[in-house]
Amino acid sequence: MMNIRLPLAIVLVAALAAPAGALAQKYPAKTVRLVLPFATGSAVDVLARLYAQKMSETWGQQVLVDNRTGASGIVGMEFIARAAPDGYTLGMGNVATLAINPSLYAKLPYDVGRDFVPILYAAAIRNSLEVHPSLPVHSVKALVALAKARPGQLDYASGGVGSAQHIPMEMLKAMAGINIVHVSYKGLTPAFNDVLAGQVPMMVSGVVTALPHHKTGRLRIIATTGATRTQVTPEIPTIAEAGVPGYDFDSWTGFLAPAGTPPAIVTQVHAEAARISKLSDIRERLTAAGFEVVGSSSEAFAALIKSNNARLGKVIRDAGIKAE
Repeated sequence: MMNIRLPLAIVLVAALAAPAGALAQKYPAKTVRLVLPFATGSAVDVLARLYAQKMSETWGQQVLVDNRTGASGIVGMEFIARAAPDGYTLGMGNVATLAINPSLYAKLPYDVGRDFVPILYAAAIRNSLEVHPSLPVHSVKALVALAKARPGQLDYASGGVGSAQHIPMEMLKAMAGINIVHVSYKGLTPAFNDVLAGQVPMMVSGVVTALPHHKTGRLRIIATTGATRTQVTPEIPTIAEAGVPGYDFDSWTGFLAPAGTPPAIVTQVHAEAARISKLSDIRERLTAAGFEVVGSSSEAFAALIKSNNARLGKVIRDAGIKAE
């Protein structure tokens, strides 16, 4: 009987051990979906595809970029939040979906603090404040002085209510104590084109978008919006340096996972994304696209999301901005 029972016991032990072994298999063991709430060809889409390619090469599994657009990024963010927390659905969020939307919309189908695990603050798109040459100002102080002398008579353009062009200008209005009228467009391109044409005298846009026109004199960049000067325009001061202390707005983006994703997987994804962030070819290509690469810790990204929620939320509430 002992000779019969011993092999049977070995078989039972092996059967019980199999699920644990399956769970411990190397990650990733199949295709990983990287969900973007942004359109194909957008700046964040370019960044995501660069990272996805490098991740695929390292892991030996395809990292598939899945663009799920709609409702100011809400469609894609909800998909990420509801995905199985197994590491095979990752996502990217940005300042709009993670820090503006929660205050802009009365109700969202996702909760930023509850439904996501921040993985890595990847990069920021640095912005600039530019004016049409017909506006007789060459500095932020001059613009503020003119706006105070002509309250409600100057306009600024944006790509829409709650956009990354709208919120930083409302922040400037509040911090500088000025009254400038918002002209909302259906998208960044028509807004920018009307500023170029002199139909609207100013706006905030990406530095790399405005810089060619600044160099030819069609626009005048008077400041950048971040806490520090940009790599591509180190000679141009920030708004904070130029007369509005404490001003800081960047259009940042980073990697997320659904809440409940195993910490070991989050750590592995962070390590790979951080490695990619340090690659010279990636940094060069992203800098050319207008990004400044960060590659922070998960904790730093979580702190950024929390602080921006509080700071930008106050701007939105104080200005009475609501989604259209």
